[in-house]
Amino acid sequence: MKDGFIRVASATPKTRVTDIEYNRDQIIRLIKDAASSDCSLIVFPELSITGYTCGDLFHQSTFTDAAYEALLKITEDTADLEIVAVVGLPYKMAGKLYNVGAVISKGNILGLVPKRFIPNYSEFYELRHFTPFEGITETADGILFGNIIFENETYHDFSFAVEICEDLWVPAPPSVNYAVNGAMIMCNLSASDEVIGKSEYRRRLVSMNSARTLGAYIYSDCGFGESTQDMVFAGHDLICENGTILAENVKFGDKEVIYADIDLKRLLHERQRANTFEEDDSISRVIFDTDPKADLALQRDFPRTPFVPRMKGDLERRCEEIITMQAMGLATRLHHINGKTAVVGLSGGLDSTLALIVAVHAFDRLGLDRKGIIAVTMPCFGTTARTKNNSVELANAYGVTLKEVNIKDAVNIHFRDIEHDPEVHDVTYENSQARERTQVIMDIANQAGGIVIGTGDLSELALGWATYNGDHMSMYGVNCSIPKTLVRYLVSYESERTASVDENLSKVLKDVVDTPVSPELLPPTEDGTISQKTEDLVGPYELHDFFMYYFLRFAFAPSKIYRIAKIAFDGVYDPVTIYKWEEVFIKRFFMQQFKRSCLPDGPKVGTVTLSPRGDWRMPSDATSKVWLEDLRKVKES
Repeated sequence: MKDGFIRVASATPKTRVTDIEYNRDQIIRLIKDAASSDCSLIVFPELSITGYTCGDLFHQSTFTDAAYEALLKITEDTADLEIVAVVGLPYKMAGKLYNVGAVISKGNILGLVPKRFIPNYSEFYELRHFTPFEGITETADGILFGNIIFENETYHDFSFAVEICEDLWVPAPPSVNYAVNGAMIMCNLSASDEVIGKSEYRRRLVSMNSARTLGAYIYSDCGFGESTQDMVFAGHDLICENGTILAENVKFGDKEVIYADIDLKRLLHERQRANTFEEDDSISRVIFDTDPKADLALQRDFPRTPFVPRMKGDLERRCEEIITMQAMGLATRLHHINGKTAVVGLSGGLDSTLALIVAVHAFDRLGLDRKGIIAVTMPCFGTTARTKNNSVELANAYGVTLKEVNIKDAVNIHFRDIEHDPEVHDVTYENSQARERTQVIMDIANQAGGIVIGTGDLSELALGWATYNGDHMSMYGVNCSIPKTLVRYLVSYESERTASVDENLSKVLKDVVDTPVSPELLPPTEDGTISQKTEDLVGPYELHDFFMYYFLRFAFAPSKIYRIAKIAFDGVYDPVTIYKWEEVFIKRFFMQQFKRSCLPDGPKVGTVTLSPRGDWRMPSDATSKVWLEDLRKVKES
C-alpha cells in the first residue's frame, strides 16, 4: 500500500429473490473482478445472498441454512484472492435470526456483524424476522459475532467496521463509535428503497457521516431483481471520503460495481489534527492479512487548483463569502480602533487590487466615506505604464483618494548613502524599492491617522516572496490566507459583479487579471512591458499552490505530492518540471520561515494558513533535509 491509497468497491449485483445459488455466483464473480482490478475491499448489499425482499421465507430453516452454505462456498472460491469482501445474509444463532454482514478473506470468515437497529415502521417490518444485537460473542463455530473492527496486520491504517442500513439512519450510528475506536472505513450493507427525494437525502447522509467520522464510507444498496411488490430499489451506491463523494452509482443504472481510491493517510492526518476522539472498550478487533496493491495506478481525480471550486455556481458563492470574510475582518479592526482611514499601496497588480476591493467593501459595510481609503501609487525603476494606469483607473472608479509618490529620487539617495551602484540590479536594488514603498505608506498612514492594509498573499508567504520589513509589513494583512490562484478568481469575480454597474471598472479589473505577476523592481523592456515575471523566477503559482495545499493541509510527503501532481498536471507540465519546482518550494518554504514568524494580524479565511499565532508554528532554523531526501526517492525509483 503506497502513500496510503487503497482501492475499494461498492457492488450491487443483479439479484434473484430467494435464488441463493444464482446470487452466490454473482457475488463470487464480482469479487474476482474486483480483485483483478487491484481492489482490496468490496461491499455488497444487505442480505445479498438471499435478496432483501424474501418476507416470511426468512423463517424457513431450509432457506437460511442454504444461505450459510452459500457463504461458505463464496469464502472457499475466493480464498486465493488478496481482497476482503463483506456480504449480507440471514444467520441463525441461539434460536434467533440475525441480519448480518459477513466479512470474508483468504478462505476465512473473519467475523459476523449483526444489524443493531431493526426498522419496523412504514414499509419496513424487519422485527417480524430479525433480532437486534449489540455487544460481542462467538458463534458455535468460534466465529466472532457482534461489534468488531477489522484491522490489517501490516497496514494498520487499513481498518474498517460494518453497519447495516438503518444503523446509519439513527441519531447515533454505530459508525461513530467505530470511528473513535480507530476504524478508518465504514461499510454499510443497505437495502434502501427509493421514494421521491430520498436519494438526495441519502447522498447528504452518507457524505456527512464520512465527514463527521473523519473517515471513508462505502455504501452498497440493493438494486435490480429485488421484489417490486411494494417497493422499488435503485442501487444507489456511494463511496465517500471525509465529506467528499468519490464515486456514485447512477440510480436504476446497469453498473454493478463502482470503485474509488481512498487515501487512508489523509484521513489519519485529519484525525491526528482533530485529537478529539475518545476510545472505549466495547469493541473487539479482528486482524486480517490481505496485502493491498503496492503501487496502484490511481484512478482518483486531483484538481489542479485545490483552493478553487470547480463549478461556476460554487465558485461565485465562495468568492462572495471570501471577500465578505476579508471585509468583515478589516471592518472589525477599523471599528475597534475607531479608524476611518486605511492606506493601500496600489501597484496595479492582483494582490493590491484585491486589498483595495476588500477595503472598499469594509468601508461600505461600516458606512464610511470611501475617500478615507488612500490608494498610493509609487512608481519607480520597473513601473510600467500599464500597471500605473490601472492603479489610477481603479482608484478613480472606486472613488477613493489617490496619491502618487514617485520614489526614484528617494531610492537613488539611499543608494548613494549605502554606496550601492544603481547599475547593479541585485537583491539590494530590488529590496530598497520595496522598503521605501513601505516607509512611504506607513508615514502617510501616520499623517492621516490610519492603518496600512497589507497586500501580500498566502502563496508569497509560503515561498518567502516578500521583502522583509518591506511589503512583508502592515497593520492588517487582508490577503494573508488567500493563495495566488484564488486571488485571480476573486478579482475576476469582482470584475463580473461590477460589469452591470461600472463597465470601465470591470474592464480595468479584467486587465489586472491578465497582467503578468511581477514586483516590477527591474527596469521594463525597451517596448515598455514588464521584464520581471515572478513565475519565471520562482515557478508557476498553480504548481506551488498545489504543493502548498497538500503539504500544509494534509502533511503529504513530497514524494506523494509529486506522484499526484503528475496526475493533476498531466499534459501541462512534464515530470522534470514538476520535480524542479517542488524542490524549489521545499527549499524556500523552510528557508523563509523567519518571515512568517512575525506576521501582522490578518483574517483566517481558508483551512490553510501560515499565521504563527494559529495554524502554523515552526522553528525558523528547521532544516528541509528529511523532506528533500523523501522527494529524491522518486528519482531513484
